[in-house]
Amino acid sequence: MPKRIEFHFKKPEDSPGYLLGQLTMLWQRKQRRVLDPLDLTHTQFVLLCALAWLSRESDQVTQVDIANQGNADTMMVSKVLRTLEEKKFITRQEHPTDTRAKTIKLTSEGEAVLQKAIICVETADLEFFQRLGTDLTDFNSTIVALIEQNKPG
Repeated sequence: MPKRIEFHFKKPEDSPGYLLGQLTMLWQRKQRRVLDPLDLTHTQFVLLCALAWLSRESDQVTQVDIANQGNADTMMVSKVLRTLEEKKFITRQEHPTDTRAKTIKLTSEGEAVLQKAIICVETADLEFFQRLGTDLTDFNSTIVALIEQNKPG
């Protein structure tokens, strides 16, 4: 007979990690449903958004800037940017002062698909989180605090 496994929580619904995992899977499924018709993955969408945000402040946005903005691994960002370049959503050009870096820019196709995606994703988010109502701001603040608390380094 197997040993009785001990858990800190009495049932799965008492575990914040379990609940977060369940919620994340449902949210990702909803995101996929709205992004698939636009030929975007969620990661591609996030990196395009990071590029768009950063481009508001600078016309010399690099891969490292995008990785830092999205708390993402630079190698993963490089691969995803290559795919976005193949889809003609971005261009990569030599950086004017840093020979090791490339500047990343949205193409007009990239801007168009990103604008559509933002509308779809924001609408999906509002639907997904509608139950929170006026508690949405507090929910977001708590998430930001957890992200800051658990960021590496």
